[in-house]
Formats: sequence, C-alpha cells, structure tokens
Amino acid sequence: MPSFGLRHRRAWASLFSQLLRPSGLVCIREVHFHSQGTRDLSPQQMVIREKILDMVVGCFKRHGAKRLDTPAFELKEMLTEKYGEDSGLIYDLKDQGGELLSLRYDLTVPFARYLAMNKVKRMKRYHVGKVWRRESPTIVQGRYREFCQCDFDIAGQFDPMIPDAECLKIMCEILSGLQLGDFLIKVNDRRILDGMLAVCGVPESKFHAICSSIDKLDKISWNDVRHEMVAKKGLAPEVADRIGDYVQCHGGVSLIEEMFQDSRLSQNKQALEGLGDLKLLFEYLTLFGIPEKISFDLSLARGLDYYTGVIYEAVLLQTPAQAEESLNVGSVAAGGRYDGLVGMFDPKGHRVPCVGLSIGVERIFAILEQRIKTSGQKIRTTETQVFVATPQKNFLHERLKLISELWDAGIKAELLYKNNPKLLTQLHYCEHMGIPLVVIIGEQELKEGVIKLRSVVSREEVAIKRENLVAEIQKRLSES
Repeated sequence: MPSFGLRHRRAWASLFSQLLRPSGLVCIREVHFHSQGTRDLSPQQMVIREKILDMVVGCFKRHGAKRLDTPAFELKEMLTEKYGEDSGLIYDLKDQGGELLSLRYDLTVPFARYLAMNKVKRMKRYHVGKVWRRESPTIVQGRYREFCQCDFDIAGQFDPMIPDAECLKIMCEILSGLQLGDFLIKVNDRRILDGMLAVCGVPESKFHAICSSIDKLDKISWNDVRHEMVAKKGLAPEVADRIGDYVQCHGGVSLIEEMFQDSRLSQNKQALEGLGDLKLLFEYLTLFGIPEKISFDLSLARGLDYYTGVIYEAVLLQTPAQAEESLNVGSVAAGGRYDGLVGMFDPKGHRVPCVGLSIGVERIFAILEQRIKTSGQKIRTTETQVFVATPQKNFLHERLKLISELWDAGIKAELLYKNNPKLLTQLHYCEHMGIPLVVIIGEQELKEGVIKLRSVVSREEVAIKRENLVAEIQKRLSES
C-alpha cells in the first residue's frame, strides 16, 4: 500500500474492504475520495468551463468593469444576518486563534464590505471566484456545495434605473452569446413585494418568512406555497388568498399600468415607488432592444435579505421535447438592487447604492456539458500549434534547439520526451491531440539548411528554409 497519511490509509482500507464480497468475488465499486457536493474537473471539462468564463468576463470588460478579488473566508460577524433563512447554509470554520471565520456564501457581501472598508463611493467591478454553501447537493442539476460565481456590480449614486437596465442588458448579452436557447428574465421590485404583503394584511414581522415561501413558486405549486404560509408560518387563509391574486400575475408594461390602477396596491407609497421605477426600467430596456426578453413577475421574491429595489432572475424556456432531453437547472442568472448593504459595514452607516448580477456558471456548464456529450463532439484539451518531430535517432539536441526557437517566437509547441521516438508514434500523437502542424528535422534537412513543414490533416509536406520557418508557421496559423 502506498505510504500516504492516515486519512489516505483509511480511504485505501475502505476501498479494499468494498472490493471484497463474502462470495470471494471481487467487485469494483465507485468510491469517493472527496467531499460530497464537490468535484474534480477533467481537462475536457475545463475547456468547456474556460469558454464560458471567457464569454462572461469578455462581456463584463466590454461594459467597463474592473476586476476585484476578496478572501475565501470572512469574519463570521460580517456574514451573519445578511442572508435571511439561508444563513444556516454558511460554512463556519473552526476557531484557530481567536477569530470566528466563515467561508464566503456569495461575492456580494464581501464586495459591500470592501467598499465600506476602503471608503469607495463609486465602482463598476466584476469578480469570478468560488463560494461555499452547506446545502444538499443535486449534482445532476448543477448544484454543489462548492461552486464558482461570476458577478458584475455597479456601486454609486446615479440617476434611477440606468445601471439596473445595463445589468439586464448584460444578462441578455451573456445568455444569447452562450447560445443556451430561448430565455426569459423575470423582474420584480422588493418595494412592490413588501407593499403587496402590507396591503394583503401580512404583519411586517412575517414579511421575510412569507417572501421565502413566495420564492419557492418556481419549484412548487401555489397550493403548496399557500399551505406552507398558513400551516407552517401562521398566516391567515384569507391573507394568503389575497397574496395568491397578485403572485400569479406576470406580463409587461401593461401589467405595470394595471398595478398602478389596483385599488389596494395604489394606496401603498412604497409599491408606487417600485412601480414607477419599473416603468422607467422598461422604457430603457426598450431602447436597448430587449423588452421581449423581460417579464414583470409578481411571484419573483429572491430570498436574500439584502435586496431593496429591483430584483431579477433568468430562466431558460424549453419546448416539451427539449425538456425531456435537458436538465432542469432552474435559474441561470440573477441579481438585483441592494442600497443598504454597504451601510451595514460602515461605522457611520454611510450608504452606497449598488445593483448587480450573478451568472450561474455551474448550471450553464451542466447544460453545455450534456449538449456536447449528446452531440459526440471531440474537445481539444491543449492549444499546441506545432509538433517538433524527427525520423532519425540521435536528433534530440536538434529538436531541443528547434523547439526553443519556436517557444521564443511565441509559438505553442511540443515534442515527445524520448531520445529516439519513432516517426509514426510522433505523427499519431499529433492526430490524437489535434495538433495542426508538424516540423520535421533529420540529417538531410540539417545538411540542406531546411525544415520540413507538414500539415497533419492534408499530410502535405513542404521544405522551408530554416530562417523562414517561424514566419511561415505564423502565416499559416493566422490563415487557419
């Protein structure tokens, strides 16, 4: 047995005990050596992931964002009471020296803490990083305990709804660019939601609890949500029924106008402010050319406590045929306005209004990975452009000199780590790895001062003067 540490020795002992059955037959079972809800990513998976991240980050940069990073863990007190009912999902770390620490739950709260600590009043930033949540993982749907988030946020005092509209435009650009299929972005406002709860007769002390129930409407039926409100959260049945009249409404600008005229909702100042901002938001979204992608949806609640204004969530729309083949991954992007969060970290309570969005990388990855598997598409795991080969023995030194020239010229190149590899083995490697070009050096080429340049796909070879080789390779690569 390999001489690993105690933990590894126990893992190996567990493996061997599972291999042996009472019948004496050997049975290989899948054994997990890492924590539930986490995973390793293979080189093929990393290619898909990097393409997603390149697309997302490219969009963030196109909109003028700066990159930021924060520690993987924060002081526990910084994270508590920011996430409502979800606070129980925060991973606490063992006290190892007087500080109570927790792994970050999202990238938004650390951003707010950064703004307050550094007295930053205005910033457009993006952040790509891992977060951790102690929830039951549903791996098939792209839900993990450790996962990557990609956030874009605009902090600062600006005229109403301009930054909010840009966030929705960014979500549309990313989801369209990733070619995930048709999608819809549901939009609501916490002021409308709170106003609706107030006019329906919900006590203010129950607002957060009832919002958390409403937030489940994309997963369970209204009847089940109503039952939870009444049976588990103590809401009067007639109050729940009034809520039901609202949360089953969705539409566009016409629904906003309808809510302005609603006999109950129009009496609530907070709700009217939210409706006014949503009307302005839809005006800007029309100018951006994306109003058909947005739906005003009164059932959207977004359970996180720190939202104060506009909230939104993107879901994929599927035909019945697609739904049978595809994963039910839920929302693929979400966000909203949180004007009070920075002030919670500032000793003087100075507020910095913020609005942002988060792209659900793991869920998008799950969809694209399944699509590639279904299509049987082969994925290149390296970016090697040229392979340095020889048909003869004792040419390692020449190959090393040649590949060094290519590397120094910025060309991505490889060779086999053998003194005397067979030419056929080298060419097979190129075909297997999808390397487009091979440069071949042997006695004849050395004598004539040339290098053979071979196309792996067409198998055509041409002799190039050694001094012209780099320029010829660069020309071919720029044309491909």
